[in-house]
Parts: sequence; structure tokens; C-alpha cells
Amino acid sequence: MQSELQGELQSDLQIIPDDQLQNLAVPEPDDIPEELLRIEIITEARSPLTGEPLSAAEYAQLLESIQNTPADGSLISSEIRQLIQLLQIRRTLRPVLPFIP
Repeated sequence: MQSELQGELQSDLQIIPDDQLQNLAVPEPDDIPEELLRIEIITEARSPLTGEPLSAAEYAQLLESIQNTPADGSLISSEIRQLIQLLQIRRTLRPVLPFIP
């Protein structure tokens, strides 16, 4: 039974000559290597906030200003921060106490 399977597999396999195999492995002459595509210098960008086109310098400034903004939430007023905390508590308690509106 194994010999029958091996015979079928051998008959199904097609052997590619070495010269054709080498031609398959060589890229086209006008093909740009992937390594060069990875290091391409980006001169145009879009704002992640508004989507408007920016120059490279403007994009760098925008990213720097985004990274320098405080992450503690000081941009949000204390009233809104308190409201968000209350809504989070309500969402946590709602499955346990379904009568909470």
C-alpha cells in the first residue's frame, strides 16, 4: 500500500531543471530591492488629527507637540473628569444592580 502511494507521488511530481530553477530565484533587473524601499525618505505626510497634507518639518513639529502634551488629563476640566468617573462606576454597577437608570 505504501509503495502504491509512493509511486503515485513520484508520478505526480515534476522535476524542474537546474537552469530554470536558477532563473526563478533571480529578481528582475528593474526590480527595486525591498531594503531600499524601506529606507525611502518621506517628504510628505498627513496630519493624524485633521488629515491635511503637511511637510516633513510640520509633521515632525506636530508629532513633538502631541508627545509633549500631558498624559494626566489636565486638558479636561475637573467637572468632566468627575462625570466620566461617575459614568464608569455606573457602568460597573449596572450588571449587579439592574434597576440603576
